[in-house]
Amino acid sequence: MALTTPTAPASQLPSLARALGNTSIVGLQWGDEGKGKIVDLLTEDFDFAIRWNGGSNAGHSVKVGDKKYAFHLIPSGILRPECTSVIANGVVVDPLKLLEEIDQLSTSGVCIEDNLKVSLTAHVVLPYHRLQDQLSETRAAGSKIGTTGRGIGPCYADKANRSTAIRLIDLLDDTRLKDKLQRIVAEKNTIFAALYNQPAMDWEPIFEQYRACGEQLRPYVTDTVRLLHGAWKAGKRLLFEGANAVLLDLDHGTFPFVTSSNCGTGLSVGTGLPGSAVQTTLGVVKAYTSRVGAGPFPTEQSNALGDKIRERGHEYGTTTGRPRRCGWIDTVALRYTAAVTGTTGLCVMLLDVLSTFDELKICTAYSIKGQRTDWFPADALELEQAEPIYETVPGWHESLDEVARFGDLPRNAQNYIAKLETHIGVPVKIVSIGPARHQTLIR
Repeated sequence: MALTTPTAPASQLPSLARALGNTSIVGLQWGDEGKGKIVDLLTEDFDFAIRWNGGSNAGHSVKVGDKKYAFHLIPSGILRPECTSVIANGVVVDPLKLLEEIDQLSTSGVCIEDNLKVSLTAHVVLPYHRLQDQLSETRAAGSKIGTTGRGIGPCYADKANRSTAIRLIDLLDDTRLKDKLQRIVAEKNTIFAALYNQPAMDWEPIFEQYRACGEQLRPYVTDTVRLLHGAWKAGKRLLFEGANAVLLDLDHGTFPFVTSSNCGTGLSVGTGLPGSAVQTTLGVVKAYTSRVGAGPFPTEQSNALGDKIRERGHEYGTTTGRPRRCGWIDTVALRYTAAVTGTTGLCVMLLDVLSTFDELKICTAYSIKGQRTDWFPADALELEQAEPIYETVPGWHESLDEVARFGDLPRNAQNYIAKLETHIGVPVKIVSIGPARHQTLIR
């Protein structure tokens, strides 16, 4: 495929952002694709950066100059003082982690007070959620899902259960919070004693700690649905930051080895805005594939090649520090996730990691029980049986550190990008060749 798309230096990112309209950023693999960098780059020309799903189990890294920031709850757009960052209703909020993140950013000189808003209806992660997450995973033994242990799943479960749910607005009302915690902790104690032989918890320390959290967070808490509808109607530019990734989506990922929210398809539920509020969906992918935790991974390389990718890409979890499993890029999975999300453009990250490889492999189809398929199986057990069918392409050995334009990339690197476009069926708009803001190529 000929590369005929015009190229532009990273300094022209704002003009790209203006052309995109309201934009959703989603991860198309198993997370850790580099969404934080894309959000940070684009927010220069957006008025709002909105996080709408997941919790502190997500980790987005952004490097600005010599500083590296790790975000778990606050949108990466917080680094742009002219951009309002919103934690919307679909996020489950651990107040202790949020306050810790606010403190770290404030200490680093990042403006927080006037441009962070948190939904009053976001559900709260509490100590018993984290405890349940850890106890459940330990009890699972050989059938562990690979949870981060941050209490995200149990919090979403309580949200669905309704009677055991606590939202941020509850932290702002002592009487309401006390009544709820007394009843919920008594119920959790009964369950934990029966399932895990766990000693009883006292509700009062939890009440005192979380009412204090509520007071500290009070200046940021608001009705974000009302806020966002007002911004949309006023013509403000909106950037939506998805956490986790589509292959970890509760409904469309490799269930049960998924997270507990809709990562690529729940934007309307997670914000209160209709789908028509979004004009562009950018799917973020690594130039290879990685995964943290258990679950099927057809192109995984459990060998020296996978180790090389891991070390060159520094593939260790932002949230957990766990080493990531690594392998070749999987365009079967990417065709599926791009289709599910309505992706209109791709951002290929960490292309520089593939420098020094003599050849590269691209998974273009699977063989399952001797049958060739180019569709991603809905059943994780079927996916475990999938054998990747590869196309092999030449690699490159040149360093990409000083490349300023897409057209200056090694010819084999350009051809690799062209192959991805052909097999996924979506144009590549952005290519990242390093962690810094300027190491970004626009096509």
